[in-house]
Amino acid sequence: MVGTPPELERGTGVPAHTQIEQWLLAAISSGEMAPGDRLPGERELAARLGVSRMTLRQALATLERDGVLIRLPGRSGGAFVAEPRIECDLTGLAGFTEQMRRAHLRAEARILTAATVPAPAAVAAALGVGPGEPVHEVARVRSAGRSPVALERSFFPALPGFLDEDLGGSLYALLAGHYGLEPRTAVEHLDPVIAGPAEAAELGIAAGAPLMLIERTAYAADGSPVEYARDLFRPDRVRLSVRSGVTAPAPPPGRAAAP
Repeated sequence: MVGTPPELERGTGVPAHTQIEQWLLAAISSGEMAPGDRLPGERELAARLGVSRMTLRQALATLERDGVLIRLPGRSGGAFVAEPRIECDLTGLAGFTEQMRRAHLRAEARILTAATVPAPAAVAAALGVGPGEPVHEVARVRSAGRSPVALERSFFPALPGFLDEDLGGSLYALLAGHYGLEPRTAVEHLDPVIAGPAEAAELGIAAGAPLMLIERTAYAADGSPVEYARDLFRPDRVRLSVRSGVTAPAPPPGRAAAP
């Protein structure tokens, strides 16, 4: 629960809504408020702070946009402290299980689909098979902490016995350990999308909520495609990052590199 609200300072040049944001951020950082805690109702909290509900809503909207708060409609709704976002680095080719291990979280999987299906055109093109040829489809809801964070839908070549293996863990480790097809490189495309009713139900969010789509084709060391995936991530739970750098250009022919 929120502790004693601060006495907002007037005439300092710092807007009231900014002071409210700073107070709530400090309460969360100090552990006074924990993920899942519910703030008092707007009317009550605005009265305790001595501000209008419009000013309070401005502060709450900013914190919601930044992923600090989640606001839910309805009688049982309100403003709640959000789970901290999980950092996922796309620079390497670490799967979800490895990403969660790096964040000191346990990755969990709920399998929605595990079947051999005719390859749709996009899947066939990515995996280098003919349209309609058999491929393995695996769809899973991935969770870490207390809530689902991603909906994975992956297609693999029709490897013998693949669907009989444990599909609840790292599928990249399965490809590497059982088939010698460790994914080594990938081409990924990121696009913001809107959650449809089916995706929203699986991820525990409202239909129309924003999601980040990662479309990926992964390749083994010999260049053969081993996975085509379309993963949907909740941006309120996951923060995607990519590291970049500048490589020094090679010296012109006939000139040595500087020491």
